[in-house]
Amino acid sequence: MNKNFYAIIMAGGIGSRFWPISRTSYPKQFIDILGTGKTLIQSTFDRFLKIVPKENIYIVTNEIYVELVKEQLPEIGAQQILAEPIMRNTAPCIAYASHKISKLNPDAAFVVAPSDHLILNPEGFVADITRSLETATNNNCLITLGIKPSRADTGYGYIQYTTDSIENDFHKVKTFTEKPNTELARTFIQSGDFLWNAGIFVWSAKAILHAFENHLPDMNDVFKDGSEVFNTEEEHNFIQSAYYQCTNISIDYGIMEKADNVYVLPTDFGWSDLGTWASIYSLGEKDYVGNVVIPSEKVIMYDSSNCMVNVPENKLVILQGLHDYIVVESNNTLLICRKDQEQSVKHIVAEVKSRFGPEYI
Repeated sequence: MNKNFYAIIMAGGIGSRFWPISRTSYPKQFIDILGTGKTLIQSTFDRFLKIVPKENIYIVTNEIYVELVKEQLPEIGAQQILAEPIMRNTAPCIAYASHKISKLNPDAAFVVAPSDHLILNPEGFVADITRSLETATNNNCLITLGIKPSRADTGYGYIQYTTDSIENDFHKVKTFTEKPNTELARTFIQSGDFLWNAGIFVWSAKAILHAFENHLPDMNDVFKDGSEVFNTEEEHNFIQSAYYQCTNISIDYGIMEKADNVYVLPTDFGWSDLGTWASIYSLGEKDYVGNVVIPSEKVIMYDSSNCMVNVPENKLVILQGLHDYIVVESNNTLLICRKDQEQSVKHIVAEVKSRFGPEYI
């Protein structure tokens, strides 16, 4: 296993679209939302153990989740958990991790990935990430992984690529488009040169730090100033100050859409971002009328079809006459909404917080 290969797992989100199961105090990456026996962050960690040494896996999370990370991933050391004092999107957390790892190993190449994705073909994932790390080591490039689309989905970002390539399979990126409307998504699919944006990135420490220097110089300077304190006892206090100097911006907007050395690897390893209840429904085991019920022991359904039901194990639930609904109960909260309206859950969460305070959020 190559000791210059590293993994950065981003685990700071609150997963509001999975409310009420996912809460600010216990978000979806720390939940066994699929009923597999492992939480999403544990499954992500296990995948990367097949690619990089255990000591080279770093978790970037909000400081309120540090104890949860330690509890669920007891194999990693405290120095491998990067605690963010505030949420500032993906660019600052990647800048932080990149400077910290580069100080340890200037020859590092690393993969950056969310903690809450599902990969149905882990062997294919391992092969594609390993190839990408090797390519990033040998070329001055920023690599993103693109998923071959199976439908005109408006919930994903899209990557357009050209025929120009390095090492045969890594294609030069032409455009990024964030969540197009249905008509545009259909056009993308028909063209054959668009992929879904998986939000998984691979690059060398040198390449990404150079990109920060060129495209987000102020942010780069903030973390560059911490060069002498990274991996020391002073790191924590430095980060407490540094994050408040950073703008709230994603790596996509801040760097990937601006850099001229971005390449995409078309992949097909059974990926889902598990972004909504509909994504859980699409992956779940359905009964003869299309219902997905987790757990199913005490749920009785009459004249109901194509529903996504997730309720406490000890609760007896009877549903009658529901079609295409999401029914979720957790943390003293019951949510019932149409599947085609699930994008409104984030707005519902905001209103609940406004009316009842943070107790239910």
